[in-house]
Amino acid sequence: MIGLTRLAFRLVTGFVAALAMAVAATPVSAQSTIRDTEIEGIIREWSDPVFVAMGLEPADVEVLLVADNDLNAFATRGRIMGINTGLILRTQNPNQLLGVIAHEAGHIKNRHTLRDGAQGAGMQPFLMSMALGALAVLAGEPGAGAALLGSGQYFGTLGALRYLQGQEGEADITAARGLEAAGESARGLVEFFENFRSQEVFSDARRFPYFRSHPLSGQRIEALRRPVEAMSNYSRVDSPERMAQHALIRAKIQAFMNPPTQTLRTYLETDTSFPARYARAIAWYRDGQTQRALDATDALIAEDEGNPFLWELKGQILFEEGRPAEAIAAHRRSVELLPDAPLLRINLAHALIETRDPTQLEDAVDNLKLATAREPENTLAWRLLSQAYSSQGKEGEARLASAEFYFAAGGQEQATQFALRARDLLPRGSIEWRRAMDIVLASGATMDDIDDLDRRQERQRGTVIAPPGA
Repeated sequence: MIGLTRLAFRLVTGFVAALAMAVAATPVSAQSTIRDTEIEGIIREWSDPVFVAMGLEPADVEVLLVADNDLNAFATRGRIMGINTGLILRTQNPNQLLGVIAHEAGHIKNRHTLRDGAQGAGMQPFLMSMALGALAVLAGEPGAGAALLGSGQYFGTLGALRYLQGQEGEADITAARGLEAAGESARGLVEFFENFRSQEVFSDARRFPYFRSHPLSGQRIEALRRPVEAMSNYSRVDSPERMAQHALIRAKIQAFMNPPTQTLRTYLETDTSFPARYARAIAWYRDGQTQRALDATDALIAEDEGNPFLWELKGQILFEEGRPAEAIAAHRRSVELLPDAPLLRINLAHALIETRDPTQLEDAVDNLKLATAREPENTLAWRLLSQAYSSQGKEGEARLASAEFYFAAGGQEQATQFALRARDLLPRGSIEWRRAMDIVLASGATMDDIDDLDRRQERQRGTVIAPPGA
């Protein structure tokens, strides 16, 4: 598994990235999801107040970043929305991006994705695939979920996300009202549609996936513009702080998704802004110019020592260079600065484990336990925890962590097998033993089944125990 600093691309399907930004690889025709603590934090900072104003609980809305250059976004069952990196890069300011997020939240608020019978029998295959995609995401396989939910092939071939024009209008107005109630301008949503007005005259083959699934028309834009222009927050503009955050997001995405040479052409050394210097450090790292990348990162840290993501970047550069012992101090500093970020703790734990120093294992376990408490679906954290426990000779705990790995990844059969092995090795009645039992019972087994299994095992050992009540 290959991590690339804070925006680390994971090239093994099924592992949720622990290093600030990660991509779980899927087939070429599909998309992959991205994890990044910094970008996720910025987007949630902007969008959560809007979700609240719309009557949605922010914790219930999952926002996935999809690594694809196409302009696309979607909302589906389970209050899941996906935003393509290509769409983010085509927004000109934070308000436009927030407008798109609010629009997708409008579909969720209005339950458009839940109307099974609203669009006829032809909608049933879509709804089935959509449900499977949502389950894959919730089971800890965001790459697999994005493959079903976000791929251009999925949208185009099935032709199933062609929302009714009425639903699009409803989502527009719901978004605008939510933005207004949150003290935000809805002008960005109108601007975003205006920028792509020409899409309405293109054939389906030439349209961006977003506008194949979200039919755009001049009439729809004008129907949105009139109420938006009358809202009290219409003239509100993005703050300099938000503009800087938007520039940072764009720089990180481009630095990791484009070839290093392209990034260095885009962010010339004459550009001394923070996003440009940040992007160049990432590009030099990806280009194998490790010392140059470290020097650039150290210069940024010298100016902003309290930025946890700069320390994370330094730690990841060192880690990927095969210097995990040197990476520990940087990753530890990032955790000290942002202790509630699970991905940062997983970075630190990974470096601790890779030193092959037995004295570092307990520290790694502690960080992984804190990470999995906050992100129980993070499969990489469970895999590393299993590895750490095994290195400590704690086989029961190691098998339980493997059971958790498969449980999070949706492999119920494997999860049950590992949970049964863990149960036999753990102290009966302990918290870990009870968790193993929970995983077994989640498979559909009953206590009678488990008692039956115990009796068979005892007979195999030469001891027969009486059935309950005998």
